[in-house]
Order: sequence, then structure tokens, then C-alpha cells
Amino acid sequence: PTGQIKKVRDNLYVIPGAGGNTTVFVTQSGIVLVDTKLANNGEAILSQVRTVSGRAVTMIVNTHSHPDHIGSNDYFPPSVEKVTHENTKKSMEANPRVASNPAVMPTKTFTDTLTLGSGKDRIDLYYFGAGHTNGDAFVVFPALRAMAAGDIFAWKMAPLIDPMAGGSVVALPDTLEKALKGIPNVDTVIEGHGDVNTWTGFREFTQFNRALLDASRAGMGKRSAEQIAADLKPKFPVFTKEELLTDMEYGGTPLSRAVINVNIAFQELAKH
Repeated sequence: PTGQIKKVRDNLYVIPGAGGNTTVFVTQSGIVLVDTKLANNGEAILSQVRTVSGRAVTMIVNTHSHPDHIGSNDYFPPSVEKVTHENTKKSMEANPRVASNPAVMPTKTFTDTLTLGSGKDRIDLYYFGAGHTNGDAFVVFPALRAMAAGDIFAWKMAPLIDPMAGGSVVALPDTLEKALKGIPNVDTVIEGHGDVNTWTGFREFTQFNRALLDASRAGMGKRSAEQIAADLKPKFPVFTKEELLTDMEYGGTPLSRAVINVNIAFQELAKH
């Protein structure tokens, strides 16, 4: 179910559960939502928003194309602007069920960067390349030194890679490193699912994904994915835990996800 709204900082909140985290940014002109969970959660999202503000929802930013992040876009009026990366729009257009519902679809897209609003209400959108999908947007609230990362950084584990939506284990470390270098003055990072993290946590996560790719490249054909993932445990204990995450919709542990990503790296590297 949709969880209870939690304050992140000042006028920034997060609503967990029922799919991805929904970030709530209260501006002078209205409410901006980042991601809208699975379908049929619009009413629950709005009832949580109402506990902190009576303003209307004026904009939705979707970090990527997956149904647990765009699912309740259509609950909100057609006047609400919907913003995504251009590749996210393409993925949504390629899905007949999504494309046939104009109320879900983006009304505005960006390529590399886009600034929305100004002053304390400013939002900066960034795109640095493929990772979880090929349309992962980083949503930054400069006045609050905060960022919503979407599923390129979720549950403190290697991201689920969606090759059908252009995701890539090989591209992922480059993308994350570009984000580290290219996004200034952030210290709070809202993960796509799970917790609110820190910029330091994001940096360590980036280093982990680079190490996973390097180890996969070095060990390909010589060692198993399980051996390679296990070797990362001493240096990256957070991202290789073996405990089952109870709030995950599809089970698994950080270690099992790392093993999956080593196997995907093998597949990608074999093609190059």
C-alpha cells in the first residue's frame, strides 16, 4: 500500500510504497510530484499530499518509463504538465497500453538538462546516459541541496537493468560518474525505492558499480558470477548484503542482485 508522507527537508517530502517513491515538492505555484507509483494510487498520493499542503498538483516529473513510476499519472487533471527524458517518452510510446492513454503520456521532454521554475522553486533535470533504462532522469532541488534519483539508485543495491528499455550494466558506471561530476551541491538523495540516502552514499554506490563492471570484465570466462560478486563484499558490504529486503516487490538480496548484474555484464561484454 501507499505509505505515509515523510518530511525530507523544508518543503520536500517523500511518499513510500505501492511502487516507487513519490517525491513531493511544494512550490509557490503548486505541487510537483516526482513519480506516481503503480496504477490506482492517485487518490492515496493526493490524500497524503493534502496532509502537508492544500495546493493543486501542477506538474509531474517521471524519472523513467516503468509502470511503478508512471502508473497513476492519469489520476491527475490533463492541465498537469508531465515531464520526462525524451527516451522515456519513446519507451512509453512503444508500449501500446501506455501510449493509448494520453493522460499518462509526457507533455514536455528534455535531452541533457532542463530547468523548471526559478529561485527557491527551481528544479534542475539531468540526463547522463543509460543505466536502469536509457531514460533515467536525475531530479535536483538546488535550494534544498536534494535530489530524487529514480531507480538508477534504489534499495541500496545494484540497479535492476532493463535491456528492453535500453538499460546497461556496461554504461551504468559512466552514467553515475558523470552524475557525480555534473551535479553540484547535493547532500540528500532520495532513492527510487527504499530510503533517503546521502551524496556520500551515492558516491560509494557509483564506486561499487564501477568495481562490479571491472571485476566482471577481468573475471569473464575464468570465474563464476557468484565468485565475482562475493569478492566485492569486503570493500562494499552495504551493496552485497545477504539479507532479504522485506519491502521489495520482487524479493532478492543486494548480493543476489549483484550476481544478476555480473551475468548481464557478461552478456553485454560478449557482444562487444
